[in-house]
Amino acid sequence: MPARGFTLLETALAMVIVVVGVLAMVEAQRGFIISNGWSSQEATATYLANEIRERIRTLPRHDPVTGLSVVTGPGGQPQAQGVGLEAGEVTIDDFDDVDDYNGITFGGGGNFDGPIDAFGRVIPEIDLNGAVVNNPQTGQPMALRGWSQSVAVTKVSAYDFATTRGWTDTDPAQGAFPGRAVDRFPLRVTVTVRYQAPDQIAPQDVTTISWIVPP
Repeated sequence: MPARGFTLLETALAMVIVVVGVLAMVEAQRGFIISNGWSSQEATATYLANEIRERIRTLPRHDPVTGLSVVTGPGGQPQAQGVGLEAGEVTIDDFDDVDDYNGITFGGGGNFDGPIDAFGRVIPEIDLNGAVVNNPQTGQPMALRGWSQSVAVTKVSAYDFATTRGWTDTDPAQGAFPGRAVDRFPLRVTVTVRYQAPDQIAPQDVTTISWIVPP
């Protein structure tokens, strides 16, 4: 029986099968790279969030000198005094209570340089060889690029941590309950870590952690 070669149709079908297989492998590899990159970002974000938690965990809820109090504000309305940074607190080392961190963002064009570690030090950019990347203009280490840590501190109900209370709120005495002063409520701390890649126009939330600071 004489030898028979491939027809043009058979060759075309074989090429289609090969191309489809290659495209599937390329797409699978692309998906793996994206998934692996996101896992790496999530790990970094979790680390950065926990650094803030570690820095805050031993601090008192309110300023150890001025505390939290209620004063009469404009129009006779009650106004909380002692929430946020007090006079003279201008550096990270000055933060001496939990509510000092309310509304503060470290890095990413926020209130302070960052991101920071549990000691308040700016975390530097590291190259592929494990060396610290220095700013070519200043010669100083560059902060970890693209990352930021934003902190929110809220006063919550002593009976339901999901319920936010106002900073001037108190609980009145009732029966055997002696009441609860303005500074005797739990605080909820929320840290949101964001990342902005060089090709992104805005930072993206990567992870958020929250915890309760009891009274």
